[in-house]
Amino acid sequence: MSNLSAPHFHNEEAAYAYVEARLWPNGPVCPHCGGVDRLSKMQGKSTRVGAYKCYQCRKPFTVKIGTIFEDSKVPMRVWLQAIYLIAGSKKGISSNQLHRILGVTLKTAWFMSHRIREAMSETNLDLFGGAGGEVLADETFIGNKSGVERAKGGFRHKMKVVSLLDKATGRTKSVHAEQIGPNEIAEIVRAYVSKEAILVTDEARHYWSVGKEFADHRRVFHGIGNYATKDGSSTNQIEGYFSIFKRGMRGVYQFCSEKHLHRYLAEFDFRYSNRSALGIEDTERSDYLLRGAVGKRLTYETIGAR
Repeated sequence: MSNLSAPHFHNEEAAYAYVEARLWPNGPVCPHCGGVDRLSKMQGKSTRVGAYKCYQCRKPFTVKIGTIFEDSKVPMRVWLQAIYLIAGSKKGISSNQLHRILGVTLKTAWFMSHRIREAMSETNLDLFGGAGGEVLADETFIGNKSGVERAKGGFRHKMKVVSLLDKATGRTKSVHAEQIGPNEIAEIVRAYVSKEAILVTDEARHYWSVGKEFADHRRVFHGIGNYATKDGSSTNQIEGYFSIFKRGMRGVYQFCSEKHLHRYLAEFDFRYSNRSALGIEDTERSDYLLRGAVGKRLTYETIGAR
């Protein structure tokens, strides 16, 4: 039987119960006052699905408050379908495709996609390479910067991305960089990599100075046909991540403005860091995404025009 045949994808009460079980594992919590004791599910015939009443602060609430679902008129079951589709699509799924599959307007599908990408963002990552493991670092260029003339033989007109990959855990962190230079690179690497780590990069000189701050800095020199160090270190894995990212951005999304690039990076980081190769399948990945929905409410004005 298809995973999309599950009750929470088709029944609104089942959808709310599914979300509540994951966001309130110990029972409902009032988002207004934090109360957990004097709460009751509202049962009136005209009461909306999933509504509770807190008898400490006397306010009604649902599990949607304080999450990416707040103030959305889209049914919860449709939100769960969108989350499952985005979490399970290796190279992403366009707003046009969601619009056709879910039966919502294109504007709604676009808005939902960005809210879901916000839930994918991870802000409290442990430092990579904390146990002395290898951390791969590399940069890539994607799309074109608005209003910047195309450079001849350079990347000035391209959007710039620096990515890090913790080889021990398989997790990635990608950052939209204004410039690719020693100072910008050093700031990003210091922010996410433990001093105990072994930094692995290609021969790019902007890593040389910051590399001295870590336990070791291993370099492969692609320009002379060297793709692994004598210790067996290479940048192959992070280049594999870039291939997935670029295929998705070019083949699925096709266009991304610079102001939204950080959300697309969060999406590809999330799926790669929770991929099947690490033993995480679609349903579990969707549940991880759902738990990330708390505290990340976005309004249309916050997201802005495409």
